[in-house]
Amino acid sequence: MKRLGLEREVVDPLAYRRTVERCRATGTVLPTFAELAEPWRIPAEVRAALTGIDPDAPDPRNLFRVHWYNDASRRGLAPVPEHVVLGEELTGVRAPIAVLLGDRFPMIGAHKVLAAYGCLAPRLVTGQFDPERHRALWPSTGNYCRGGVAISRILGCHGVAILPAGMSAERFAWLERWVDAPEDIVRTPGTESNVKEIYDACAELERDPANVVFNQFCEFGNYLAHYLCTGTALAHVAEWLAGRRPGLAPFAFVAATGSAGTLAAGDFLERRHGTRTVAVEALECPTLLYNGFGEHNIQGIGDKHVPLIHNVMATDAVTAISERATDALGLLFHSPLGRRHLTERRGVPPRVVDALASFGLSSLCNLLAAIKTARYYDLGPDDLLLTVATDGAAMYASEWPRIERRDFPRGLDAIGCAEALGRHLLGTATDHFRELDRRERERIFNLGYYTWVEQQGVSLEEFVARRAGAFWDRLVDLLPAWDERIRELDREAAAPS
Repeated sequence: MKRLGLEREVVDPLAYRRTVERCRATGTVLPTFAELAEPWRIPAEVRAALTGIDPDAPDPRNLFRVHWYNDASRRGLAPVPEHVVLGEELTGVRAPIAVLLGDRFPMIGAHKVLAAYGCLAPRLVTGQFDPERHRALWPSTGNYCRGGVAISRILGCHGVAILPAGMSAERFAWLERWVDAPEDIVRTPGTESNVKEIYDACAELERDPANVVFNQFCEFGNYLAHYLCTGTALAHVAEWLAGRRPGLAPFAFVAATGSAGTLAAGDFLERRHGTRTVAVEALECPTLLYNGFGEHNIQGIGDKHVPLIHNVMATDAVTAISERATDALGLLFHSPLGRRHLTERRGVPPRVVDALASFGLSSLCNLLAAIKTARYYDLGPDDLLLTVATDGAAMYASEWPRIERRDFPRGLDAIGCAEALGRHLLGTATDHFRELDRRERERIFNLGYYTWVEQQGVSLEEFVARRAGAFWDRLVDLLPAWDERIRELDREAAAPS
């Protein structure tokens, strides 16, 4: 699977040598995946130097902040990953829901920067990407391409973002500040559901051998970075909470499918704690749930296909959330009137309401799916549900006026707040929730054939190999091999030329 980044040795010595020379010239040091999973492994002198670095600056030292342990200022290290525990006064269910906050990540304020590093770093240390000859193409619906552009820029690589033209204005404003030239933002037709159009643009651009596509939907570096780093962070939060509340135990990890990278954390948690994994998609485009299609506005979760890096045979349930729910709650949570309603009428603690600023649209999707999971399994106060807030509200400020005009033409008022909360949060039920048996998993797995074998050129042998759990077990063995290659590159770059 050379095209998919699965190399552990140097395949192009010249490209590798150019990377070494570039890192030497710029003083760049690459963190290992083990250091990003457990940042206290990062050398003390490196951590000390970070305190004076702007977390949003295009500085290579910010690579050592590409993890879940940044504090609220994003300048210091938190002892436990930043998270919020949502209780019954907000969710209406007895099971606590712990949400890791992705807006603590540097440069883009979203956890997709970790996925981007997970894809580019292995290519660099194995000579699969030449920083002098290649351009890095980052196809996504917003956050991953921003992460790719950021990682490319601070590593001295040429990054190109490819995303649908209908994504939020904030995504494009960020990209315009970070790319080398306007043509490095490629706008494809449509919005969140138009992933195929992104693939088509990549296929056209890939005709130029200088262009290397980092397709998050089939790059196993995306899976592995989240497996180790996000999985470790979630486990740490679960174990820390259990230490404070004896009897509390993690029950499930819930996350939108997206590229399926984040879902890899569910595999980590299953091995460590025996948890279930619940995959979430938009009700307006229920591909996994009903073999369906459509369009929606839950930006950042992708759909209309099954990602190659989705370990479908280890997924325990699939559910769907409507864009109408995430839109309405996004408006509610991020308006002064809605926030007052939560504190004064529902008794939600102010610190929890403040934390809702870290919930973008896909984060709200994850929250609602966790509530569905709690209701479906009739979970109690000792059953902990885990999920992530991929990005925060900062990426969606331009969306709220449009949503308010559509759903509350006379403006959001107290009655509208109560209706939105009752219908879309407290009214969350167990509809559109399917527990998967072997046959259901096979059905979803088979759906991927049409994208990857028929359209994207993955061999049938490569495709089918992913059905076996042993494939994913062997995949994890790449991480220590990549870390050794990273350490070797760092040693060579530090040596005199």
